[in-house]
Amino acid sequence: MSEPLLNQLAQTIARNVGESERKRARLHLLDWLACVAGARDSEAGHLGGVISRLGWERATYVGNVLEMDDVHRTSLLHPGPVVWPAAMSMGSANMDARLDAAVRGYEAMISVGSALDAHHYAHWHPTSTAGVFGATAAFGSLIGFAPVEYANALGNAGSVAGGLWHMRHDNVLTKQWHIYHAVRTGRDAAMHVHYGATGPVGILEGPQGLFAAMTGQPGNLASNGADWLIEQVSFKPFAACRHAHPAIDAAMELRSAGKLSAPFKVETFADALTFCDRANPTTEHEAKFSIQHAVAVVADGRDARPEDFTQEAIAALSDLRAQVSVIEDTSITARYPAHFGARVNGFELIDTLGDPERPVGEARIVEKMHTLGKWGGLKAEQSQRAVDLALTGDDAAAIDDMLEGWLA
Repeated sequence: MSEPLLNQLAQTIARNVGESERKRARLHLLDWLACVAGARDSEAGHLGGVISRLGWERATYVGNVLEMDDVHRTSLLHPGPVVWPAAMSMGSANMDARLDAAVRGYEAMISVGSALDAHHYAHWHPTSTAGVFGATAAFGSLIGFAPVEYANALGNAGSVAGGLWHMRHDNVLTKQWHIYHAVRTGRDAAMHVHYGATGPVGILEGPQGLFAAMTGQPGNLASNGADWLIEQVSFKPFAACRHAHPAIDAAMELRSAGKLSAPFKVETFADALTFCDRANPTTEHEAKFSIQHAVAVVADGRDARPEDFTQEAIAALSDLRAQVSVIEDTSITARYPAHFGARVNGFELIDTLGDPERPVGEARIVEKMHTLGKWGGLKAEQSQRAVDLALTGDDAAAIDDMLEGWLA
């Protein structure tokens, strides 16, 4: 009889985390802080402030509001907004302990998420489904779990995993609720086991488990060999759904070459149309999920920042949007999700800016912190303090205090 999958995963995440992984985690910490800073004055941010006085807990409501949170392509999920609130939740933990917790949280979340198939993605929000595993692993790391404790806590978290995509059809804050739910579920699962509970370690592959209930043909748990899966996570440079990024990126390349002109024909993968074929967005949220609007943004000389998806931008770009057509190209779909690509007016990109094949460096993430910090009302010195604390600092409590101030 084979070892239960969660037992195998528990052994993997219980490994020692090295300095190179911690350095990588610092970049993702800064990226998450940028997303929080940019959305701190949003509707979701105000809701989080009503619900909790804890900075890390309020941050669960804003980390994905701007649609700029980091992403793992093949698992089609966003680890940062779930894992970082969990990793930053223990005030007594030092910086290394929190970075280790994040690396383990990314590992668990991506590993499980990579086994979820297209059937799952058609109905379920994988950041929520797999998020409970990431949050549980991060909390367990802070507590100091042994493999058996990880496995039991992951089993209990998995027993209540979920989050339906139907919320996409309404202008609601359910997506933010999914993040909050995943983080709190992970915390509760870890604490429950810490005080003696056990959990179903076969919850993934069991006859009435998660795969049987939520997938058609589940894949294998992801692994990066001796390395950690956080190394495979992409950064998002544009303030829109990741499915719109390939078209934005291709349009920007054409614009830089002086070759972007109307009409604009976009060819891309099927899921991009499912999520982002929206010719006439009426809300900021819809604009972020509109390839037509995204290409119009670039054609207008803009850089796809948060201000380019506001009501004012929606109104200003209506004529340009009308000149954008979007269709599926089956060859691009065939490469997805290993490659997020698009073709604009015949110019094709196989991979998108921010992916491992076309990485953004530290300077681009620092710039993102300053850009989003300004959008969220921070002074330049406040954004620079976030950069310093995240990339080189060892004062984890100072980050706690900073979040408290941002989200007060």
